[in-house]
Amino acid sequence: MAEQMSIDSAPPAGGGPSPGPRYDFEDAQSGDLGALAAIADAMKSDNLTDRLESLKRLSVLALAMGEERTRDELIPFLDESIDDEDELLLALAELLGDFVQYVGGPKYAFVLLRPLENLAAAEETVVREKAVESINKLVSGMDQLHVEEYLIPCIARLSSGEWFTSRSSAAGLYASAYGKVTDAIQSKLRAGYETLCKDDMPMIRRAAASNLKDVVEKISDDHVVSFAIPNFRQLAEDDQDSVRLLTVEPLVAITKRLTTEECKQHLGAIVQSLCVDKSWRVRYMVADHFVSLATNIKDADLQEELLNVAISLMHDSEAEVRGAVCTQLNGLAGLGNSEAIVGRLQAPLQELVDDPSQHVRATLAKHIGSLCRVFGKEGTIEHLLPLLLRLLKDSFPDVRLNIISKLDAVDSVVGIDSLSQSLLPAIVELAEDKQWRVRLAIIEYVPLIASQLGVQFFDEQLSSLCMSWLGDPVYSIREAATVNLKKLTEVFGVDWARATIIPKILIMATHPNYLYRMTTIFAITMIAPSVTPDIVRDMILPSLEGLVNDPIPNIRFNVAKSLEPLTEVLRKSSDTAQLEESIIRPTLARLEEDPDPDVRFFAHRSVTAIGAMSA
Repeated sequence: MAEQMSIDSAPPAGGGPSPGPRYDFEDAQSGDLGALAAIADAMKSDNLTDRLESLKRLSVLALAMGEERTRDELIPFLDESIDDEDELLLALAELLGDFVQYVGGPKYAFVLLRPLENLAAAEETVVREKAVESINKLVSGMDQLHVEEYLIPCIARLSSGEWFTSRSSAAGLYASAYGKVTDAIQSKLRAGYETLCKDDMPMIRRAAASNLKDVVEKISDDHVVSFAIPNFRQLAEDDQDSVRLLTVEPLVAITKRLTTEECKQHLGAIVQSLCVDKSWRVRYMVADHFVSLATNIKDADLQEELLNVAISLMHDSEAEVRGAVCTQLNGLAGLGNSEAIVGRLQAPLQELVDDPSQHVRATLAKHIGSLCRVFGKEGTIEHLLPLLLRLLKDSFPDVRLNIISKLDAVDSVVGIDSLSQSLLPAIVELAEDKQWRVRLAIIEYVPLIASQLGVQFFDEQLSSLCMSWLGDPVYSIREAATVNLKKLTEVFGVDWARATIIPKILIMATHPNYLYRMTTIFAITMIAPSVTPDIVRDMILPSLEGLVNDPIPNIRFNVAKSLEPLTEVLRKSSDTAQLEESIIRPTLARLEEDPDPDVRFFAHRSVTAIGAMSA
């Protein structure tokens, strides 16, 4: 029956727009003829929701019609009935890129080009971009014959279109076609792309600049010099900064293809002009890609000049540019002699630490640690640690957070002893920071400090701090604090945990505030896998038995949840395994009869899980 299905077999939609979907699509997957007719009918509906819904199920209709009729009827129908609703056009552009399997595979992919060509000329930018993306997806599976016969004329039509929309889309298709055609056609493609680079409309030149990087990656080395560089230079000298800023990525791609001598001969002056461009947006793009650019330009003299440019960008009048160059600090450090770089970076770093823009300071804080390996241990202690300390005390929380999250890079160079002497007082101060994310970052860093400084230092300086986090008003901090205690137990050993932290945790089990009692359960559940069965028997179970009768249901059901991991620990020793029958199961049985339904639910779940462990 499905063979009788036709696009036009469904009755026409009603005259006016409906308030919502009027079609039942649920049976379409099974090939039900009525449901398939509903899809075809909905495609012609006045209601946008109906038409969108029909597009989602277009593959079902295509399967019912078969590959040949999909090519001959469905695709032309879609092409002729292209809607003016942007949402529908976007959905169709995306759909057609994945529709190859329904038209007969890659050898018939060309039939999808026509509707996509029309979509590539649409007014809405996102529709055009999606259409270009879908065409490029199709091209990857097309053979040379079909590319030359169908795609090249498509590119030619778009490139010569009257409206800027089609010409801007054409720029995105040259790269995918270039590698699949003959030398003669490649020559025509280069000529066509050059025309786009010189187009009168800035929108077209922007599209050409944006896609030049992909074209550069496909052309031969000879054509990089004869074709890419002249067109890059033309765009880089454009009077529109929106065009010039898009030439930085193609420049990086070009420098990657050139020799040292070619870089020096063809690009030196134009690179310098981009670095000092009057538009801050262009300077921002240069700063953001600075290391890639400088690394590709292999000439030492040019790299030295670029290093001077980087220093000047650190003093730029625009905060966005200063922030962008801060992201390049790691790469900058590898551009020249270490001693020379250390000397030249000290002054600008001092200024950036006090930058009026909090965004710049936050970016600097995130990346300054990467300079430690260049400064070396003595240079870091002398020059960088004072800067880190100032950033740790910054008024903006993101600055403090970024420094804390990158302290491991500093530690790997100077060692934890030097780090603790210089920064520990500030770190301890930040442990009580009013911003909970800063406190969280400190918590996550504590195990590293503890493992390096040893038990005695930790007990004297940080132990009380770690316990105080268990009572933090923010749940994420309390949760991280329990994980922290587990890691500390693994670092310092079970005996330390028995003597130091477990007694302090269990004291909170009798605290009048239920949150402290809840945290006790969370903490002992977290550290249980890291302690011995006798600690569970002698210290943890007695405290939990007192919480079984807690007046707060949340406490009782968390007790029920905690008994499952505790049972796993008790089973590790024959001396404690019998406690499962004498304490664990009777306790859960009591909780299964609790008046609160949540307590009964979690108690039953634990009983089931413990039973499954025994199976």
